[in-house]
Amino acid sequence: MTMTNRCADVRGGQPIAGGNGGEAQAVELPGDEPGELWGGSATAARMNVGVAHSEVNPNTRVMNSRGIWLAYVISVGVLHIILLSIPFFSIPVVWTLTNVIHNLVMYWFLHTVKGTPFETPDQGKDRLLTHWEQIDYGMQCTSSRKFLSISPVVLYLLTSFYTKYDPAHFIINTTSLLSVLLPKLPQFHGVRVFGINKY
Repeated sequence: MTMTNRCADVRGGQPIAGGNGGEAQAVELPGDEPGELWGGSATAARMNVGVAHSEVNPNTRVMNSRGIWLAYVISVGVLHIILLSIPFFSIPVVWTLTNVIHNLVMYWFLHTVKGTPFETPDQGKDRLLTHWEQIDYGMQCTSSRKFLSISPVVLYLLTSFYTKYDPAHFIINTTSLLSVLLPKLPQFHGVRVFGINKY
């Protein structure tokens, strides 16, 4: 994939405004002689003008950012440690609470909240899409989608082990897992069951 293809809008194939493939541009300021670069030096004049990032919607690539997976795992670990520090919670209750709180937060942020927190030039194309539907421009089976699908399963297995497969905890944890795993399936991409969260 060339640099110019990287800066094209995936949905329409049109170049993104200001996207120049990440190459530095020389800037001529008004009042300068034609062909004379600002400051008189070619190296001083090389600036990335209008290329802060090449994404129309930053939500599409946030899960591919450097360190985001580590921050995610650390935040789950911190939640678990905070719950462990509460003296009257037993170990099985703490694991179940960690699993349920994680899955509720994941469901809320990935499958309920729509649109983008940024002002984007996409003219509202993504305002009806959940964050999960925006990740990697809706492409299925990418590394970030696999990570976000596997992490609740790993937490569920750990929770089941530490609760010693107690039936009450098992039912709660299984229900919680299914509530975040089913919306991630490719068959449910863009589907609003019973019209819930349609608008």
